Amino acid sequence: MANIILIGPICAGKSTVAELLSQKTGMPRCSLDDIRYKYYEELNYDHNHALELQEKYGFWEKYKYWKPFEAHLVVRVFEEYTDHIIDFGAGHSVYEEEALFQKVDRALHNEPFVFLLIPSRNREESAQILCERSELDFNRHFVEHYSNEKLAKHIIYTKNHTPEETMREIMSYTLRRN
Repeated sequence: MANIILIGPICAGKSTVAELLSQKTGMPRCSLDDIRYKYYEELNYDHNHALELQEKYGFWEKYKYWKPFEAHLVVRVFEEYTDHIIDFGAGHSVYEEEALFQKVDRALHNEPFVFLLIPSRNREESAQILCERSELDFNRHFVEHYSNEKLAKHIIYTKNHTPEETMREIMSYTLRRN
C-alpha cells in the first residue's frame, strides 16, 4: 500500500488518527515532528538561532526561519519512507513562499493518499474550534492558508466525528482506490 499522509492545523487530530491507522493497518507510523531535526541538520539548522529569533522577535520570525528546513524535511521523507502512515506537523504543509510550496507540492505529487483533517467546511468555524482546542491564536493561520487545501487529495471533515470514525473514513477511501 502507498503512504497515507495526514496534514492540517494544530490539534486537528493528525497524530491521534495516524496512530489508529498504524494500529489498524500494521503500517509503521512516521511523525514529522518527531524526526524533523535529523533532516533539518542536513541544511545546518541552528537551534540556538531559532530560539534567539523567537526571544527577540516572536514566534513568526522563528516560523519563517523554519520554512526552508520544513520543505527539505518533506522532500527527504518521501525519498526514504514508503508504505508508512505519515503525519505532518501543522507547519509542514503551509508555505508562504511559492518556491517552497512548489517543492513540497512536487514531493507529494505521486502520493495518492494525502488527507487534510479539518473540523468543518466553514473556515471560521474550523479556526474557532482549533484555536480553542490548541489555545494558540496563530493556529488560525494554518486553517486559513491555501496550502493545505492545494496539497490535499482528499479532505476529511472531523467535527462531530470520533478519531475512530475519521480513521474508518480514511481506510474506506484508501481501500476503494487500491
